[in-house]
Amino acid sequence: MDNKILQVIVCLFIPPLAVYMKKGKIDNAFWINVVLTLLGGIPGMLHALYVVLM
Repeated sequence: MDNKILQVIVCLFIPPLAVYMKKGKIDNAFWINVVLTLLGGIPGMLHALYVVLM
């Protein structure tokens, strides 16, 4: 079993945490996701899914 399943589930509830879990550090992708999440939630979820699945 891979952590990817857990990361996808976390993408739906706490997108910045999923990006942090994938990258392992706080970088530009994390801050972009924080801003997108604050702007409405759905953009943050989509960005987190993109980062986790790519």
